[in-house]
Amino acid sequence: MHKVIVTGGAGFIGSNLVDKLIEQGKTVIVLDNLSTGKRENVNSKATFHNVDISDTSKVRTGWLASIMEGVDTVFHLAAMARVQPSIEKPIPFHDANVTGTHNMLVAARDAGVKRFVFSSSSSVYGNATVPTSEKHDLNPISPYALHKLIGEQYCKLFSTLYNINTVSLRYFNVYGNRMNLEGAYRLAIPIFAKQILEGTPLTINNDGEQRRDFTYVEDVIDANILAAKCSSNLKGEVFNIGNGNNYSVNELADMLGGEKSYGNKVTEPFETLADTTKALQVLGWSPKGNLMKWIKEYKKEMGI
Repeated sequence: MHKVIVTGGAGFIGSNLVDKLIEQGKTVIVLDNLSTGKRENVNSKATFHNVDISDTSKVRTGWLASIMEGVDTVFHLAAMARVQPSIEKPIPFHDANVTGTHNMLVAARDAGVKRFVFSSSSSVYGNATVPTSEKHDLNPISPYALHKLIGEQYCKLFSTLYNINTVSLRYFNVYGNRMNLEGAYRLAIPIFAKQILEGTPLTINNDGEQRRDFTYVEDVIDANILAAKCSSNLKGEVFNIGNGNNYSVNELADMLGGEKSYGNKVTEPFETLADTTKALQVLGWSPKGNLMKWIKEYKKEMGI
């Protein structure tokens, strides 16, 4: 791995990955349309292109493949995230998450890219029994979840048809530095933090007893790099990337502090909890993050 592309490299997870790759001496190209990412997140040593990868003309004209000249690995993180917004606006989510992934795979094929690492989601499981292994039945219950599953299937198909070494990583509720405090696609932690700073109650969906496996962003970055460096031809294999324990949303709110407010009814899985045995056995990956310890530091940093 010498020259790489990171889509979504101005976003929360992507920019952290870019920093680590630059630190390791890689040549990094970032593709991001800045719809949710921030230009200031992009490492100054990376080459940045403000581009919408769902624009199919970028593939038809060969522009996207030309950007990939000499690239050996693509880390595809660009996406419109979150379950509930995808239910409300399925068309732009489909364009970004399905068409964008397909465009990147076609361009990677045309450019002769060797490895393609796709950021998928635990949402593909739907309401699953826990702990959940990669062998569990898949039951997407939102457009976003279905889009991620389609992306996985496209990766596997391109491995079969075009011999691109693809791998899909199913993330479980990622948290860490550079989470957005603003916008429609914020995660629970920054939503709660902003509400505390504004002196308003923490708005909790359903009854707050839904449980989530919260995974530290640095662990996700390590998983991406290990997947890229794996000597095996992974041929579209999928891996759970989670912390292996979980907390309820109520417990998360208590860690941050503040009055709670209930009432919003949304469609979401009740519980997520990753079985990460496969990632340990094949990739040599294991999580190290500690949510409670991180939140203590986060509260100091945010002044809450």
